Amino acid sequence: MTLYIAAPAEPVWEAIVGDDGNRALMFGSVLRSDLKQGSRYEYVGPGEDGAEVVHVYGEVLEIEPGTLLSLSEHPGPSYDEKHAERESRMTWRLTKESDALTKLEFTNDHWSEGNPSAAASAETWPRVLSSLKTLVETGKPIDFGW
Repeated sequence: MTLYIAAPAEPVWEAIVGDDGNRALMFGSVLRSDLKQGSRYEYVGPGEDGAEVVHVYGEVLEIEPGTLLSLSEHPGPSYDEKHAERESRMTWRLTKESDALTKLEFTNDHWSEGNPSAAASAETWPRVLSSLKTLVETGKPIDFGW
């Protein structure tokens, strides 16, 4: 999926990796990691009972701060007892088109066989990425009522 965002790359990157952007886009979760290649990361946020849970976790596969972030992705343990076997890859690539325009290319691929999240992601990611674009351009994410 490719989007063009009417903003410099820096605020787009910050929305992808920063706490405020993640809370707004990732259902109240924040990204916890040192964001170094080979490091673990977790999207952590409130669960159904309000307690903090790991929603998604994995490894930082590749990173070029400000331009590229590639992560392996597993559902959190509370979602699937086979969470370690369920895997995909998420990649964000930013390209500066001009001082006020950023191209964002996003892929979610390398799905493990039978991963039940594959079908849902086809609906979820366009909404999340549209909300990212709106957040960066206007300061407010789209309210999908989730």
